[in-house]
Amino acid sequence: MTANTPDKIQARHLSRNAYLYVRQSTLRQVFENTESTKQQYALRERAVSLGWRIDQVFVIDSDLGQSGACAVDREGFQRLVTEVSLGKAGIVMGLEVSRLARNSSDWHRLLEICALTDTLLLDGDGVYDPAHFNDRLVLGLKGTMSEAELHVLRARLRGGILNKARRGELEIRLPIGFVYDGEGRVILDPDQRIQESIREFFLTFRRTASATATVKAFRGAGLKFPRRIYRGPHKGDVQWDELDHSRALWVLHHPRYTGAFCFGRTRTRKLPDGHQISQTLPLDEWTALIRDAHQGYITWEQFEQHVQILRHNAQAHGCERDLGAPREGPALLQGLAICGRCGDRMTIRYHIHDTQRVPDYMCQRRSINEAAGRPCQQINGGELDQIIGRLLVETVTPVTLQVALAVQKELEDRSGEFDRLRRQEIERAGYEVELARRRYMRVDPDNRLVADSLEAEWNQALRALAAAQERYEKQLESGTVQLDKKQRESIMALAQDFPRLWNDPHTPAREKKRMARLLIADVTLLKDTEIIVHVRFKGGATRELRLPLPKPSWQLRQTPAAVVAEIDRLLEGHTDRETAELLNASGMCSGEGLSFSRLMVRRIRIDYGLKTQYERLRARGLLSTTEIAKYLKVCTATIADWRRAGLLKAYQYNDNGQYLYERPGVDVPKKFAHKTKARCKPAADVTSP
Repeated sequence: MTANTPDKIQARHLSRNAYLYVRQSTLRQVFENTESTKQQYALRERAVSLGWRIDQVFVIDSDLGQSGACAVDREGFQRLVTEVSLGKAGIVMGLEVSRLARNSSDWHRLLEICALTDTLLLDGDGVYDPAHFNDRLVLGLKGTMSEAELHVLRARLRGGILNKARRGELEIRLPIGFVYDGEGRVILDPDQRIQESIREFFLTFRRTASATATVKAFRGAGLKFPRRIYRGPHKGDVQWDELDHSRALWVLHHPRYTGAFCFGRTRTRKLPDGHQISQTLPLDEWTALIRDAHQGYITWEQFEQHVQILRHNAQAHGCERDLGAPREGPALLQGLAICGRCGDRMTIRYHIHDTQRVPDYMCQRRSINEAAGRPCQQINGGELDQIIGRLLVETVTPVTLQVALAVQKELEDRSGEFDRLRRQEIERAGYEVELARRRYMRVDPDNRLVADSLEAEWNQALRALAAAQERYEKQLESGTVQLDKKQRESIMALAQDFPRLWNDPHTPAREKKRMARLLIADVTLLKDTEIIVHVRFKGGATRELRLPLPKPSWQLRQTPAAVVAEIDRLLEGHTDRETAELLNASGMCSGEGLSFSRLMVRRIRIDYGLKTQYERLRARGLLSTTEIAKYLKVCTATIADWRRAGLLKAYQYNDNGQYLYERPGVDVPKKFAHKTKARCKPAADVTSP
């Protein structure tokens, strides 16, 4: 096929350039397999011998150290394809097809372009014309074999790694706190400071139940956390840094700290642009998981509890994230409140009332995501939190706990009966297995038809036994927990301590939220003509509460009706200032909780349309100073003198010292009578109701 090579090289090919593509897959091959590199560069002389001038031969070697599995990030290969596409190449040379590409799509794309531009291909076996069917068939087979060769190599390497991982013998990078000993076994780091730091980390997390709180505790105490360096001149050294949130999450999610060997927790996938992304797989999809493979810092049960706490603490930004960690704010239902209209978890916003932070539970995710404008619903949480708190105190009582313990005892008895029945099922399955084995062992070996049938029955009995044992183990793990006498006494003592602890003003809001989450699964809120509160407890019990809608802010600040009635009564005989003083003396306050002043009484009087003392006295027929002076035919100064002398009965109607007078009747004072009376006795007090 390649014997007639000179006939394929025409003058039109020699008039164009010759391109030599040089590549090695890794930098290690570049430095160690130097003979292969020299052999590739030697193809320049081959091009000259075929008729190309030395200045027409261009070497493309910028892809040394790059894998040929993909054209992405191979600038040299992309340049070669560009030159061929522009018709500048008469021949493309490579030591073998695998040098150019180990990917069928890249290889066949290059063949298609070479055929369109009348470009030849040369390797160690000869010269090929992609425009000819036979040559193109051979080149296609070579490209497929090159790709298959890479696949086989990878499969062998991957298979060896997986087999070793499934046995738990694969040496992989260990997290901080573990090292390999001289025999390749995993042991705890001999550095006691590292061990104590990791143990303190897990103790702090179990105490705070929050990764963020753990980080704050470490930083507040000035503690450092170890980190091993894996690159650079200090490779293998331990560096002590401040603990950050991402580091804390990484440690808490790593199952190796339980002493388990794990492999295949993530799956790496390459994007079209060449970048790689990693996806965390669920536990049942891991390649290998061997528990108790070596000594650890925590148990597997503690690890699962930590993961569950982190999942509950995660902010509600996805369908798998729900509660969020208990925080310092006073909102008791943080992470527990669910919208009764759309089912989304409600968020919290605070407002200030009487210098106190009061929560508002809002459902605003849909309004944010869909730009709907107004929130789905918003509920004031001040009174709601108090009612939920009282409900919790009422729930944790000796009577309710006694009933719960009685139910627990009944469940224990019922679970014991079920356990006995399941064990009997396993015994029956074991008997069937033994019976099938005996029948199989007694059959004549030459009678293969009967032997095969009995062997199938034996295998079926074995599968039934394995299924029964698996069901028993699963039920045993999820069965009812047995409580001893000490645990029952501790639960009953909790009923006495819980109300005191809950009502203690020094109990932090964060701890109250943690206690609430131990009892309540969620609280569904629906605001209609009233607020419907549906409380779902952890045990499955439910409780529905109906609360009146909270009053608007203006109603909360409104003066109580009893105070308004008292002001109306006092205005019968007192001025605004005197009324304010009497109200303060009696301990009354305004709707905002403030003491009364003259201006405040005046504003309330005007707002509620209460009559002033002047209007009340005028309605009784009292006369002003001018009117009574005209009635008695004296000047106003004389009226004032008579009032001070007690000759006229006067009533002060405002805080400016102005008066109204009663008619004197038949005993009308005489001119200068006040002087005579002043010499006889002291002046009488002015009447002030």
